[in-house]
Formats: sequence, structure tokens, C-alpha cells
Amino acid sequence: GSEATSEQGQEEEVEDRLKEHMDNLLDKSAKARQAALQSLRLALSSRTLSEFLLERRLTLTDSLEKCLKKGKGEEQALAGTVLTLLCLQMGSGPEGEEVFRSLKPLLVSVLTDSTASPCARQSCATALGMCCYIAAADLE
Repeated sequence: GSEATSEQGQEEEVEDRLKEHMDNLLDKSAKARQAALQSLRLALSSRTLSEFLLERRLTLTDSLEKCLKKGKGEEQALAGTVLTLLCLQMGSGPEGEEVFRSLKPLLVSVLTDSTASPCARQSCATALGMCCYIAAADLE
């Protein structure tokens, strides 16, 4: 009994931290946004959070879109990585497809922007490839 309670307490603590990181993606400070992206990258790559993300995918997608549009270099690269992990967590169902479809034009835009940093372009290329492989319903 106490182990289950302890485990649930840890799960709630993790979710609270994730919500905080998601809120920080909208911070005015680029450093704060980058730190939030780093934390989300770590969290999404270390545990399965599909239930948590399912409810918040639109919010997270909007925040990642802003990071890709307004961010520079490192921030765009991190946003591409987090997007790839989000797509992996959402899977090949309609939710993953929705995330991919909404951000695909922006990924292509950063990828083809010759003024964007090489690390941002590389990260967006990886995100585009992985998300397309996982979640694209259209075979083209």
C-alpha cells in the first residue's frame, strides 16, 4: 500500500515539474526557454508519458511552434528534438499524426532557411524524418 502511494506521489511530482517546464517554454527569456526544452528533452527521453502528454499535446505543440518560429539556433534545435520525442510518445495514431501535421510546414521552413543555424536545420531534418516515419498517414 505505502509503495503505491509513494509511487503515485512521485508521479504527481514529475507531472508538476513537467507542467512547470511547459509553462517556461513561453518565458520571455531565451535562456529560460532553452532550460525548459532541455528538461523536457530529458523527461521525454527517460520515461513514457503518453497519458500526461495526450491531454497537453496541443499546448506543447503550440509552445514548440513558438520556439521554432521565434527562437534562434540552440532553441530551435532543442525544439526539434523535443518535437521528435513528443511524436515518439504519441505514436502512429491520430494524435501523433495531428502533432506532425500541425508542425510539418514549420519544420520544412526552418530546414530550408539558409540563414538558420546548421544545428537547428539538422534537428528539424531529423524531426521531420522521424515524425514522418512514425506519424504520417499520407504515404507521400
